[in-house]
Amino acid sequence: MKSESNDKTPWPLRVWRFYVEGFKSMTVGKSLWVIILLKLAVLFLVFRLFFFPDVLGSNYDSDEERAQAVRSALTERTAR
Repeated sequence: MKSESNDKTPWPLRVWRFYVEGFKSMTVGKSLWVIILLKLAVLFLVFRLFFFPDVLGSNYDSDEERAQAVRSALTERTAR
């Protein structure tokens, strides 16, 4: 491995190469990263479906009605 202290390549490129080369040399780590990414994707899909329903889209028909509902909710909170 050559010394990179006197290398003239920009530091973001050196950091990128560091992580790419480290990921290429993994054996078990690759499968663990795949499992982690799949788990995160499923987790966010579940959160999106069950915990963050589209209330404005289902309760109001137009953008003006949605905007008015948001404005009134915000002004009611600040008035308390």
